[in-house]
Amino acid sequence: MKEFKGRVIIGGQARAEALVSPQGFNTLASYQKSLMFGDKEAKCSDQNNPDIFEKAMAGKALCMPQTIGSTTGGLVLYCAAALDRQPACLLFSKPIDSLAAAGAILAGVWTDVSMPTIDRLGDEFLEAVETGSIIRIEEDGRVIIE
Repeated sequence: MKEFKGRVIIGGQARAEALVSPQGFNTLASYQKSLMFGDKEAKCSDQNNPDIFEKAMAGKALCMPQTIGSTTGGLVLYCAAALDRQPACLLFSKPIDSLAAAGAILAGVWTDVSMPTIDRLGDEFLEAVETGSIIRIEEDGRVIIE
């Protein structure tokens, strides 16, 4: 078991299987097929991210350094939550960008979805976590790899 502490953007508790990418997360490219064609598992459609391409994102602990790409990233996160296709939580090794943060925050305000979001977990976090690991999030921003 390893424990990390980050900055809480959206508080809450969660326990989920990790989906890890050492690359930046392109929110629009990753969720595009799910939002357009009704994929309820929200399989990643970003072919430029081989670590998570075609893997289900809904209900997973998304672990990544940061988001990249389009200014629509926040809206995409909100839409995923409104359609109940959101990740269980968002975990970033680096600081979250303002657009992704806004989307995650608005998802919690405008839907009944809880999507805890923690950033600044450090590079050591991404080195320690693996896809399939069970992640537990605590209210105080602790992220525990079980």
